[in-house]
Amino acid sequence: MTMTQPEFTLRLARDEADLIAAQRLRYDVFVDELGGNGALVDHDARLERDAFDPYFDHLILFDEAREGAPAVGVYRLLRGDQLTAGETGLNRFYSEDEYDLSPLKSSGRKLLELGRSCLHPDYRGGSAMMVLWSGLADYVVQHEIEVMFGVASFHGTDVDQLKAPLSLLYHRHLAPLTLRARAQPDVYQDMNLMKEDQIDRPAAMRAVPALIKAYLRLGGYVGDGAYIDHAFNTTDVCLIMDTNQMSAKHKAFYTARGGR
Repeated sequence: MTMTQPEFTLRLARDEADLIAAQRLRYDVFVDELGGNGALVDHDARLERDAFDPYFDHLILFDEAREGAPAVGVYRLLRGDQLTAGETGLNRFYSEDEYDLSPLKSSGRKLLELGRSCLHPDYRGGSAMMVLWSGLADYVVQHEIEVMFGVASFHGTDVDQLKAPLSLLYHRHLAPLTLRARAQPDVYQDMNLMKEDQIDRPAAMRAVPALIKAYLRLGGYVGDGAYIDHAFNTTDVCLIMDTNQMSAKHKAFYTARGGR
């Protein structure tokens, strides 16, 4: 299709209409494109949603030049200080179903969980991701976030097909013990599936999804163990980034790109 020059607007969701726009994009990507599903997915309305949505901040990129000004990029954000104790509100991070986050939660540092990151296919490989990252960087600075984390996905659930990239992540990018989240014991999938000297590193890295590679380039790590998510038809790893450990070069790249 012919694309007009985008006119981006980036903001946190401010009302139900914004949230629905984000959920509609998530449906297009996670359900239509990747074959995912979930208990609260609304197939009739084409909305990918879950019980956590009301508690998150939703960073949404709109293209005002496109008919209807749809959401074309989203990030879901939850700060540690937004969790609440007791039976009301939200008392756990989304990814705790998959990962033991004890090292992060006991660190005493300011945490930010990232999730449901996606771009409309027409905007991949262009400036849209940089604009989203710019807004995310502003959010991190505003809230003095020290550690970002969240699950990121390989498409598919056949671990044998993913053994090279998973093993490469394990051997080269495992988080330090102080930040090393670990897949929950009942769902733990070992990532150490090949010896390092048996891995075709260029081929394995090509098989790593672009979002994961981007965070690795910024100095990110992965937790120990993968999670096979059959509902979403993905194999998940836990990405972790210590903002204090990012080099000056990485910080400049992360904060200076995209529009304001």
